[in-house]
Amino acid sequence: MKTSQSTLSRRKFLLAVGAGSAATAAAVATSTARTQPGKSAAAGASKGYQLTEHVRKYYETAKV
Repeated sequence: MKTSQSTLSRRKFLLAVGAGSAATAAAVATSTARTQPGKSAAAGASKGYQLTEHVRKYYETAKV
């Protein structure tokens, strides 16, 4: 009987840790989602992917 209680206790602990991690991730995601529109509006000049000389050099070195 002692073994089943310790297993149950361990399961409750792992469930609590998982729920806490999910809640923390959700809080971080919502806080960063609110701040991104202001940052992207301030940047303005960067509109998506740009193939620059630096990127071309990386592609050349990354070829297998």
